[in-house]
Amino acid sequence: MCNVYVNADPILYESRTRALRIHGVVTTVRLENLFWDVLQEIANREDVTTTQFVVKLHDELIALRGEEPLNFASFLRVCCLRYLSTSAARNEAAGDVPLNAPFQPRVVKTAV
Repeated sequence: MCNVYVNADPILYESRTRALRIHGVVTTVRLENLFWDVLQEIANREDVTTTQFVVKLHDELIALRGEEPLNFASFLRVCCLRYLSTSAARNEAAGDVPLNAPFQPRVVKTAV
């Protein structure tokens, strides 16, 4: 069972820091490459850049909570996991992919 997890390409759990401009303020966010890949996938589905998507998440979170997130990187990780779990549940309901099938990430190299 653990082979599905342990055999992951090390590049997926290597961290990468990206500088994002959120309303004129440069903010750095450090996430593992897999999370950057998932954010890019979501952004592509929304037809926006990864930065635009992250800014949208930031703004909607502030609108909902009324304050800056304490740990924005953790929030982004949770967003990615929620996206993957809802996608898996949708696929399972449609009979496309078994819920217990191993996730096959797509490694996308982007310029920082």
